[in-house]
Amino acid sequence: QVQLVESGGGLVQPGGSLRLSCAVSGFALSNYAMSWYRQAPGKERELVASISSLGSYTNYHDSVKGRFTISRDNTKKTLALQMNSLKPEDTAMYYCKATWGQRAYWGQGTQVTVSS
Repeated sequence: QVQLVESGGGLVQPGGSLRLSCAVSGFALSNYAMSWYRQAPGKERELVASISSLGSYTNYHDSVKGRFTISRDNTKKTLALQMNSLKPEDTAMYYCKATWGQRAYWGQGTQVTVSS
């Protein structure tokens, strides 16, 4: 059974940090590119960061460059997103996604709220 389970979200003050994790099971993670998306209320889901199957390439939304870092551990079957210098506009539900060709799997999301 394919599962992607996000964790690590929460309430943080502006300027603070959070580390999101996505634990996967039920498929061969090393075959899949992985991504973090987010969706704020009333807005479309947007790509935050992505990483290639073996971790060689990463890509970031312009708004998070220099603040967020995506990483993966194929042995532990986990994906992470280190988020530093958080801003109120980073508030959203964050989702991890696995993609391989036509196959795509999503997690259920973890809420991140940046507020004083």
